[in-house]
Amino acid sequence: MIDRQPSAQRRPVRSFPAARSQLKTSTYIVPCFLFVELVIMAGTVLLAYYFEYTDTFPVHIQGFFCFDKAYSKPYPGPEDYSKAPPVLVYSLVTAIPTVTILIGEVTSFFVKTEGAQEKTIVTADCCYFNPLLRRIVRFLGVYSFGLFTTTIFANAGQVVTGNQTPHFLSACKPNYTALGCQSPLQYVTEQRACMGNPFLVMSARKSFPSKDAALSFYSAIYTVMYVTLIFRTKGTRLMKPTLCLVLLSLAVLVGVVRVTEHRNHWNDVVAGFVTGGAIAAFLVSCVINNFKPSKIEIPIPPPPLRPEPPIGLPLLTLPRVESPLEKLSIIQAPGLPYSEIT
Repeated sequence: MIDRQPSAQRRPVRSFPAARSQLKTSTYIVPCFLFVELVIMAGTVLLAYYFEYTDTFPVHIQGFFCFDKAYSKPYPGPEDYSKAPPVLVYSLVTAIPTVTILIGEVTSFFVKTEGAQEKTIVTADCCYFNPLLRRIVRFLGVYSFGLFTTTIFANAGQVVTGNQTPHFLSACKPNYTALGCQSPLQYVTEQRACMGNPFLVMSARKSFPSKDAALSFYSAIYTVMYVTLIFRTKGTRLMKPTLCLVLLSLAVLVGVVRVTEHRNHWNDVVAGFVTGGAIAAFLVSCVINNFKPSKIEIPIPPPPLRPEPPIGLPLLTLPRVESPLEKLSIIQAPGLPYSEIT
């Protein structure tokens, strides 16, 4: 019998192996995500909550010198009255990297060629994980983990050290007469030396490192490294450094505001920058293979083979016999007749 099936109906069968080549089977991605990554993330969020909103970890009580000018700055008011309030800082820290990653991944997904795309992961022959969704969850998940980790490190440093803010004495309101302060060199270690609002006093003991500076610099460094390593278009040579400088400038501006409003010392802000930058650099270095764009493997042609000498007997070199006429032509001087040569 003659097969009369049209050729157009047989094309999907031919393209089936190509479609299968874009799939990758994985049986551990879902259990690892549910029982490892989510557990670690939940523990990190819970620990950050206990540091931030509970008294589970008491703050170390440091003493102070009487009439210490380093801690006698005027009280700047609640945090909400700041030029960089926590609500604004936390909103920018959350929104800017999220929007940048979403735009970068969506643009990269539609610009990349078919061979440069990551493979779709299949689990149990029923669940398909698109590479676009997988990369967005990966980058945002790592960023969220680092954000809570930075909060934990900053709060842990404040609780352990108990360093006072520049306006500590204004919030503490110590009774120098009852404490017997007669000279600035007298050191006060009494825990009940402060007569001010206990909540303000406790907040004034959390200065090192600056949490706002740490979160701002972590967000800026993570976003800068993401933009630098993902955006490879030639037209972004000027856009990338401009965006990176803007993000770094905003992070530095937060630290400057904290110092000028007497909410933190310079060393507190620098320590916050180091903490946030170190965590961002560490996380990016751990997932650096995921940041690198995929490369299409182009087969390299083998080098051309050199012609081998023929196998056989070697050629015999015969001695060269000079003719007498050649000797005469060499000896003969120009301009002399041939008959004068003897």
